[in-house]
Amino acid sequence: MTPDQYCQDKAAKSGSSFYYSFMFLPSDKRLAITALYAFCREVDDVVDECSDVNVARTTLAWWRGQVAEVYGGKPQHPVATALVPVVKQFNMAQEHLLEIIDGMEMDLDQNQYADFKALQLYCYRVASVVGLLAAGIFGYTDRKTLKYAHDLGIAFQLTNIIRDVGEDARLGRIYLPQDELAQFGVHTRDILNAKESPEFQNLMKFQIERAQQFYFQAFEQLPTVDRKSQRTGIIMAAIYRATLDEVVASGCHVLKERVSLTPLRKLWLAYKTWWQN
Repeated sequence: MTPDQYCQDKAAKSGSSFYYSFMFLPSDKRLAITALYAFCREVDDVVDECSDVNVARTTLAWWRGQVAEVYGGKPQHPVATALVPVVKQFNMAQEHLLEIIDGMEMDLDQNQYADFKALQLYCYRVASVVGLLAAGIFGYTDRKTLKYAHDLGIAFQLTNIIRDVGEDARLGRIYLPQDELAQFGVHTRDILNAKESPEFQNLMKFQIERAQQFYFQAFEQLPTVDRKSQRTGIIMAAIYRATLDEVVASGCHVLKERVSLTPLRKLWLAYKTWWQN
C-alpha cells in the first residue's frame, strides 16, 4: 500500500463529512487534502484511543518529530511520507501542523473550559488551522478568504461540540464553557449524568445560535473571486449546517442521542452544493 493509498483508506474509513467534499477536486488537490485529513485523524486518534495519558503524550511527541522529518528528513509514517510533496507544493507552514498537534494535546491537559475565549483557542488549533491549510490547497487570490476559512473552522468545531455533548460527557469531557453553564443554571453533574432540563435546552439554544453566527460571519467574508475555488469548503459547510439543523429538528436531545446524516444524504448535499456554486 502506497502512502497515498493509506491516506485514502484512513479518510474513507472515518465516515467523516469531509470525505464527501474531496471527490470533486482535481487529483493533486484531492491527494493533498486527503493527506492533511489523514494527518488530523492520526493525531486525533492518539488522544481518543490511548487510555494512558503518558503514552499519548509520548506518541504526540513522536508525531512532532515526524512533522520535522516532513520538512527536512525521511519520515517513517505513511501519512507523514504522503505530506512531503504536499507541504512543498502548497507551501504549508510547519508551525501550522504543529499547532494541530498542540490542539489535540489540549484534550490531555484539560476536560473543561472556563469560558469561550479558552474554548476558542482549542477550536482554532484543531479546526481553524486545518481550515487555513485547506484554503491554501483549494486556492485563493484574496487574503480575506483566510478570514472566511478561520471562522468556518470555528463553526465546524462548534457544530461538533453541540452534536457530541453526550458522547463527550461519557468520556469525561465538557467543552461547553463553564461560565455559560453557570449563566444558564446548568450544573456540570447534570451533563455528566445526561440530565436534560429546560435550562439545558436554553443553554444549547445559545450554543447553536453562536455556531450559526460563525457560519454567517464566515460566508460574509468569503470574496466572490474565490468562491469557486473554495467550493469544497462550501460543500463541507452545507453538510455541517444540515447536521446542525437536524440537531435542532430532533429537539436537541444531544445528551442521549447523536445526530448524524446518512452517507446518501451527504453525497446528495455534496453534489447539490457543487453544482449550485
